[in-house]
Amino acid sequence: MADGGGRGRAYIGSFTAAGGPGIVTAAVAPGTGALKVLSGLNGVPDPSYLALSDRGDVLYAVSETAEGAVAAYRVNGDRPQPAGPPVPVDGNGPTHLAVHAGHVLTANYGSGSVTTVPLRADGSLAGAPSGVLRHTGSGPHTPRQQGPHAHQVQPDPSGRWIVSVDLGTDSVRVCTLTDGALDVHREIALRPGSGPRHLAFHPDGTRAYVLNELTPTLISCRWDAEEGSLKPLSEIPVLAGAPRGDAYPSGVVTSPDGRFVWTATRGEDVLSTFAVEGDDLRLVGTVSCGGRWPRALTESGGFLYVANERSGEVTWFAVDPATGLPRYEGSIEVPAASCVVFD
Repeated sequence: MADGGGRGRAYIGSFTAAGGPGIVTAAVAPGTGALKVLSGLNGVPDPSYLALSDRGDVLYAVSETAEGAVAAYRVNGDRPQPAGPPVPVDGNGPTHLAVHAGHVLTANYGSGSVTTVPLRADGSLAGAPSGVLRHTGSGPHTPRQQGPHAHQVQPDPSGRWIVSVDLGTDSVRVCTLTDGALDVHREIALRPGSGPRHLAFHPDGTRAYVLNELTPTLISCRWDAEEGSLKPLSEIPVLAGAPRGDAYPSGVVTSPDGRFVWTATRGEDVLSTFAVEGDDLRLVGTVSCGGRWPRALTESGGFLYVANERSGEVTWFAVDPATGLPRYEGSIEVPAASCVVFD
């Protein structure tokens, strides 16, 4: 089995307003995928989501605050170092970010927008945003859908398109990035009130899976990179039965070989495993996430990692190669953990 985490480092975001340490660096043990905390960095408030540059030498973090900002850090040894001051994103509550074509893009939940920030050749932030795409629209679920709430932004596997997922408008926008600005190519409407949160592409680049937060379901879609189009095909529950209480799905990832899809659901505090069967998905089973309120889910090196926000730890799981079901292996303490990325 490949060792978890590439060169052997994990970076964990957290909510400082809830007692989190900021950005935590952890070592990843070869073979077992086990994490060991190396350092903490309290650089910006609430660095809830992180992303690495293509070369892996710069780490980017949102500051999920009302003011909204993005920060860059040099990855040197066991403790990232600031690569200049944070840059305001002209958006409220950025929850997600991605790096693409010399820019950092942030999905701003509070203001329902996506911001583009240019990068210098060395990966540092070049200055003020070069563009802000403001979403419009609403949905039937009040008060969560009174306006747009961009929750995720990422490039598609072909690199031709930027995809943003909006919980408030029940839609996915497919955009082009030209001269530092995003333009909407196509907006795909999803079921009203579903509240899409995150999207994960299949490794073959022809399929995608949209996880809904307001209803605990997963939508299987056909993705056409030539046309820049997303076609919903089917929608299935992420739970085997009716929720016992709160059930707010949070993260979705696909296995590197494309055979499985995993989701995390807060409230129920479970990981769900789906077998990929052509364009369809089949729920294999659910297991405990090993904590409370699993905010994010990541696959690396054959292991699954879960940031459990309310119980304050990151748990990791080995994966059964036949069934895809996760098996709990261990955890480390990270108060108010919110995401995990690997170099």
